[in-house]
Amino acid sequence: MPSHRLSGQHSKKTNSQLDWLFVIPGAFLVLLLGLPLAALLFRAVNSNFWLYALSESALAALRLSLITSLISVAVSILVGTPLAYALAHWKFPGRTLTGLLIDLPVVLPPSVAGLALLIAFGRQGVFGGLLSMLGLQLPFTTLAVIIAQTFVSAPLYVRSARIGFEGIDPQLEEATYVEGATQWQMFWLVMLPLTGRALISGAILAWTRALGEFGATIMFAGNLEGITQTMPLAIYLGFERNLDVAVVLSVVLVLVSVALLGLMRKLDGKQIH
Repeated sequence: MPSHRLSGQHSKKTNSQLDWLFVIPGAFLVLLLGLPLAALLFRAVNSNFWLYALSESALAALRLSLITSLISVAVSILVGTPLAYALAHWKFPGRTLTGLLIDLPVVLPPSVAGLALLIAFGRQGVFGGLLSMLGLQLPFTTLAVIIAQTFVSAPLYVRSARIGFEGIDPQLEEATYVEGATQWQMFWLVMLPLTGRALISGAILAWTRALGEFGATIMFAGNLEGITQTMPLAIYLGFERNLDVAVVLSVVLVLVSVALLGLMRKLDGKQIH
């Protein structure tokens, strides 16, 4: 047998042995992530799934979660897109500090975020007196839910949008100005279309984060059914009263999150295998 054929067979055998160095740790992580979700789904199937999933309180919590999270994402897009563009293309005093401040809520524990919101905007908070003079009471209201969701999810949108804006060739921007376009025309007709995928992906990512927000919401908005009780809070309450309710609501939230993540992957031009 020729030596080069023996060498090729030896190389294939070596590569096959090395493959296990990737397969084993990867499979461990996949199992770690997949088995708990599979167990959750199995438990839900063996519970009164439709009874709990279609209950009035569950539908109210899901409806509130969807409405508040959508409003939160809309706010993030309206105020976060200009900020992301400025961070990506402008140089101004405090730019680094601003970027740090935007990223900070991503790494903060949700309970810290909720406490910070309560200390700032609570009735006895730093700005509570001013808000009272204006006739506003934020804690334990639906508006408080939206604020808490925006606080923790908007940074994810801004980060994605900023990366998208930074990826645009500066020469294209200069060429647009040479053609006589105003900065608004350049932003609206050139920048937004080119960063559309990054903006949409960031919006969906922020939406999923707002949809699953728990810690900041329960501390700042409370857990009032029909007013501030979102799906994560309903799951927490169900865990204390009836585990089957918590399991079923968790599966519903997982399915909604999977749908949103699937949409994001599709927008990225990938397929979920």
